[in-house]
Amino acid sequence: MKKYFLTIAFLSTLLLSAFTFANSPSPEGAQLYIISPTNGETVTSPVTVKFGLKGMGVAPAGVEKKNTGHHHLIVNGDLPPLDQPMGKGIKHFGGGQTETSVELAPGKHTLQLILGNHLHIPHNPPVISEKIEITVK
Repeated sequence: MKKYFLTIAFLSTLLLSAFTFANSPSPEGAQLYIISPTNGETVTSPVTVKFGLKGMGVAPAGVEKKNTGHHHLIVNGDLPPLDQPMGKGIKHFGGGQTETSVELAPGKHTLQLILGNHLHIPHNPPVISEKIEITVK
């Protein structure tokens, strides 16, 4: 039993280390942005959000390829920790999608994109869009 516990503890430490050091480098000048809607725009729901990326490519989650990642959309929230996989409250587009439709209640909302590597971890340095504000009527 003690040997089993030590093996589990060792494997857990290895997995934690892998996630801690698994961010991928991003090339200089890489840019992530929201094509539409634009900052300050008034829209109706559902809102179509189109993602833009320069200097890098899009690859599905789980595909480890240099200078690629997949999109994550933050709606009405803040950036996650930049050294961990992105979790709850963030919409994941692990299939390599470059747009989505989001149901939003009337009122003001913020949108922001962050690119994740094959393990959903932000790149180093992180590739993040500006946070925009929209109004849903």
